[in-house]
Amino acid sequence: MQEQHRLPIGVFDSGLGGLTVVRAIRQRLPQESIIYLGDNARVPYGTRSKATIERYARNCAEFLIKQGLKMMVVACNTVSAVALPVIAEQTSVPLLGVIAAGARAVTVAGAPRIGVIGTVGTIKSNAYLKQIAGRDPTCVVFQKPAPLLVPLAEEGWISGDVPRAVATHYLKSLVEEGIEILLLGCTHYPLLADTIREVLGELGSRAIVVDSASSMAADVQQTIERDNLRTDSPTRGTLECFVTDLPDSFEEVATRFLGERPEKIFPVDLS
Repeated sequence: MQEQHRLPIGVFDSGLGGLTVVRAIRQRLPQESIIYLGDNARVPYGTRSKATIERYARNCAEFLIKQGLKMMVVACNTVSAVALPVIAEQTSVPLLGVIAAGARAVTVAGAPRIGVIGTVGTIKSNAYLKQIAGRDPTCVVFQKPAPLLVPLAEEGWISGDVPRAVATHYLKSLVEEGIEILLLGCTHYPLLADTIREVLGELGSRAIVVDSASSMAADVQQTIERDNLRTDSPTRGTLECFVTDLPDSFEEVATRFLGERPEKIFPVDLS
């Protein structure tokens, strides 16, 4: 059996947004190999029942476990909010969720007025609010759903008048609340981080922008070092991408999120 520290990191998401997490991990830990699973045939998860989300999450986790992992990363906000306990029952390797990572990042920053933007499902779940309150009850959290930022990221509209107008619409009320830090609570949003920072400045805010992808990568690095799981490979790690649907546009969209063209893409049927 391969030594555990030489095994890959498994990452999964309901779609392709989790590739921003993969990108951040590869920037921090370039020697680590990663297996990514995007369940884009069944996206979005946020509109499903708890039982269905748990079933989908078990499907994804089971597939990754069979590949042989040293760590599992849940890049899906919905699964992180709803189904981490059922995944924890399936695996003995370290299990990290994106919501806990984002909450940790904003609470250690020491800014008590926190804004959170995310999808409608994520904001309705109050998952970030609960995680932040559990870590620091003195924080005041203001939430705002920002659903239109997702298709903008997928279409590559990450700068210019249209994304700036959309971001302004979502951020104006948060700025009026005097937020000191803004958490990007969706893995699509890092692609729009520069535009979001510009809009905050135009609105007169000095709020610090924290994205959940970078926060997740920081937690991955911390866990690998704590558990002595760092690979001893001297070369750049491999990346294998598995998807449950392979549309013609996949490679273009994946390259946008990942920051590099994925070399190995495989279709997989989880049903």
